Amino acid sequence: MADRRLQVFAEVARLLSFTKAAEVLHMTQPAVTFQIRQLEEFFNTRLFDRTHNRINLTEVGERVYEYAQRIIELYGEMDNDVRRLTGEVIGPLVVGASTTIAEYVIPSLLGEFQTHHLDVRLRLNVANTIGIIHMIENNDIDIGVVEGPVHNKNLVAKVCWHDELVFVCAPQHDLAGHSNVTIDDIVPYPFICREEGSGTREVIVDYFASLDRSLSILDLTLELGSPESIKSAIEAGLGSSIISVATVTKELQLGTLVAVSLSPAIRRPFSIVYQRQKFRMRAMEEFLVFAQDYWEKKQHQV
Repeated sequence: MADRRLQVFAEVARLLSFTKAAEVLHMTQPAVTFQIRQLEEFFNTRLFDRTHNRINLTEVGERVYEYAQRIIELYGEMDNDVRRLTGEVIGPLVVGASTTIAEYVIPSLLGEFQTHHLDVRLRLNVANTIGIIHMIENNDIDIGVVEGPVHNKNLVAKVCWHDELVFVCAPQHDLAGHSNVTIDDIVPYPFICREEGSGTREVIVDYFASLDRSLSILDLTLELGSPESIKSAIEAGLGSSIISVATVTKELQLGTLVAVSLSPAIRRPFSIVYQRQKFRMRAMEEFLVFAQDYWEKKQHQV
C-alpha cells in the first residue's frame, strides 16, 4: 500500500487537525502525531506550524501535500486496475445518506450489496441533505444518496428513485377520511415540519412556491429533525405533517397513522451523488452499477 506516513500526513493536511484526522483514520491521536513526526524526521524539517490550538502547513508542507495527493491517487489507480484485471472487489466504501433514506430506503440496498461483495468494508454516515452534500464536497464520503435537488456543478447527481410525499395525520383527525387534500385543507390545523437543511423540507417549500404559497400560511407548531420524531408527535396529537410515504409503512399497517394523498401530488427524486472529478475505486464503481440495477428492479415492482 502507499506509504502510511503519507496517507496520515495527507489527512492531517486536508483537515488541519490531528484530532479530526485520527477520527477519520480510526487511529489514536498519539499514533497520528508519531507518523507525522517520523515524516518530519525523514525530511529533516517541519511540515506543520503549530500555534496554540491551530496548525498550518509550512511552505515545505504545502509542497509535500501536493506530491502526497498525487502519489496516493496514482496508487489508487494502480490498485484499481489490478483488481479490475483479477475481478476482485475489495476495500472500504463510505456511503452517506440523508435521514429519510438512511432509515427507510437504503438499508436493504446495502444489505444486498454486502452479500454479493463480502470483502468490501461498508460504512454509512447519516445527516440531512445539506450535511451529506458537504461530506461529499469535503471528500469525507465516497457516495451520497439524498432527497432534494443538488446544485453543485462539481458533483454528479443521478436520479435513482421517485418518492411520494403524503399528508400524514392521526386516525381521529378531521381529514383522515379524505381521499386527498389540498394546501387549503391543511392550513387550519397544527403542522409539524422537518428542520432547516432537510431535503424533505426543501421539497415542501418548493411545492408551496409552485402554488404561489409559502410555509408561513401554516400553523407551524414544531420543527423536528427526523421522520421518527415527527411520527411520534403526530401519534401524540401534536399536529399533522407532510412526509415520505416510505416512512409510514409500519404505522399504516398498525392503524396508528393515516396517509392521505395531496392534490396536486408531491413526487421527488432520490439521487446518488458523488464528486465529478473523484477517482473511482473498484468498490465505488461496483456499487454505482449495483445500485442502478437495484433501483430499476424496485421501480418495476411498484
